[in-house]
Amino acid sequence: MRDTFVTKRAFLFGMLCCVLIPVIDHYSTDVVHASYMAIDHIPVVAVGIFFFVALFLNACLRRIHPALAFGSGELLLVYAMMLVACSVTEMGLGSQILPILAAPFYYATSQNEWATLIQPHLKKFLVPQDPVAIAKFFEGLEKGGRIPWEVWAKPLAVWIPFLLVLYFVMFCIAVILRKQWMERERLVYPLAVLPQEMAKQGDTGIVPPFFKNRAMWIGFGIAFVFGTWKALTAYFPMVPPLVLSKSFPIFRGTVNWTFWLSFPVIGFSFFVNLDVAFSLWFFSLLFLMSRGALNMTGLTLTENLGGYGSREVLFKHVGMGAMAVMVVFSLWIARNHLKEVWRGALGRKVDDDAEMLPYGTAFWGMVVGLLLVAGFLVLTGMSVWMTVVFLLLALVIWLTLTRVVCEGGIPTLVATTIAAQQLLSMFGASKFAAGSLVALALTYIYAADLRTFPLSAGAVSLKILEGRKRMRPVFWALMAALTVSIVTTMAVVLVLAYRYGGINLNAWYFVNGPQVPYSLVGGLMKTPNEPIPLTWAARAGGAAVMAGLMLMRQRFLWWPLHPIGFLIGSVWLMEFLWFSVFLAWLVKKMALRYGGARMYNQLKPFFLGLPLGLYTCALVWFFIDLCTGKQGNQIFWI
Repeated sequence: MRDTFVTKRAFLFGMLCCVLIPVIDHYSTDVVHASYMAIDHIPVVAVGIFFFVALFLNACLRRIHPALAFGSGELLLVYAMMLVACSVTEMGLGSQILPILAAPFYYATSQNEWATLIQPHLKKFLVPQDPVAIAKFFEGLEKGGRIPWEVWAKPLAVWIPFLLVLYFVMFCIAVILRKQWMERERLVYPLAVLPQEMAKQGDTGIVPPFFKNRAMWIGFGIAFVFGTWKALTAYFPMVPPLVLSKSFPIFRGTVNWTFWLSFPVIGFSFFVNLDVAFSLWFFSLLFLMSRGALNMTGLTLTENLGGYGSREVLFKHVGMGAMAVMVVFSLWIARNHLKEVWRGALGRKVDDDAEMLPYGTAFWGMVVGLLLVAGFLVLTGMSVWMTVVFLLLALVIWLTLTRVVCEGGIPTLVATTIAAQQLLSMFGASKFAAGSLVALALTYIYAADLRTFPLSAGAVSLKILEGRKRMRPVFWALMAALTVSIVTTMAVVLVLAYRYGGINLNAWYFVNGPQVPYSLVGGLMKTPNEPIPLTWAARAGGAAVMAGLMLMRQRFLWWPLHPIGFLIGSVWLMEFLWFSVFLAWLVKKMALRYGGARMYNQLKPFFLGLPLGLYTCALVWFFIDLCTGKQGNQIFWI
């Protein structure tokens, strides 16, 4: 193991990848309308690039001269930089920010009255001010037209520093929790296994050991063939489609019971602890049946909170209560470790040599960073108390999702609710000034559609680099990756929007999604909502159930239900993913029961090959589609 894995060449190569990722991602998502490349907690584009680097590029370098090849630590640094970069390239930020900033102007109509309800409360330094530039962003420039960079430079010069401070806070939190989660609680981090295995170097030969494993190539081949078959149906109508999902209407058609095969979810769920995997699919089915029963009896809430998270509004509040208890309980369990962090913050000697930031820097960086973030939110129009509550809610959600990613290994994941929804539901829109409501709409840029964000990416990156020495430079590498990814993404999105017209790109990012926050707050300005007592009862109920689950797990070894399943069981994505988790759980359970650890270890490469094969297939077919001009050939969604 090299002590100097943070080398200049690894850093520069990682930065090059961070520049390429937004280009590949947005051409795939917005222009070719192919697979989503950077939408999840383990992104297609990062894994695909890493596959070609670890297998082909590094093998060529090793053949020329062994000293030229990247070491395993260098490869993992490159992957960590790509992982962090992907967290802000698409759904985490890059596909959200520009359309949301422009939407209240372009989509304003006499019916929605945004010109009088929304626009007067938008601070001029936060949004573009040129109506023509905004219109061309959505409709495209005429031939020979010039992109109005200066119109966007002003608001982005305000937003980017704020976002970097927010993401710095997330990295500080990841550092503070790393030792507790990795060394004391020993979370398994299923999403870190694949890059770690791919980066391992053998003593002899130019091909890494992982790529010599026959079982891996069988899994890889199965997923790659299925993906290729799906791609061919877009080119050749005579090719019969492969059906990997089936839905059955139940409860008089009010809900669908869906059986969906997701190769990535099957692959990563195999590395999840059995009790966690069981709880993930069990609670998903339990919430599905509960939603059907509520629909049948008419006991559903009619509260309008917009989309995101759970389909049933009542379950959004149940989830919020559960998440709050989980965070409080987890911090209580970590109290001894947090005392050590506090001693480091006071300048005392502590064991933090394995961290990418000293505990003192991480703690005070988090505190000062949160104060700066709060100050920015107040400048956008939020009141002070609203800012405090919003940040508490957002932190609870970010921490919960990160914990589920690290322990549950679900690559495609969102929370049951979002901070803005909960704030409006808890207190009612009538409690907030119009400017505060509009400021709340702007939080959808970075705190709403959370299928990926830097806290989870940073936490997984630290696991990937576990055991490496001299971790301090890693912080600067990850921050540089974030910064380059954000800037490159902004440039790519602007170029594509002005070239093709935003309304011709991805419909969710440029048409439907940007209108959601303003439709919500605009409607609440006209007809303010009031707090509903039942929602508080739902939060209390969710908190009570979560507390019971965590206490039972702490007290009784035989207790079969893990609290994580309850946290995300009602999320709409789990309605699709439960069956894949179930299959992985069943195979792992049977393998351990009848074949023991030996059979389990033999099956590991096969299950790693499943996501690798599909991700590689999606990347390969994107380039084929780009060359042929084919559009809408989506290999990967979940």
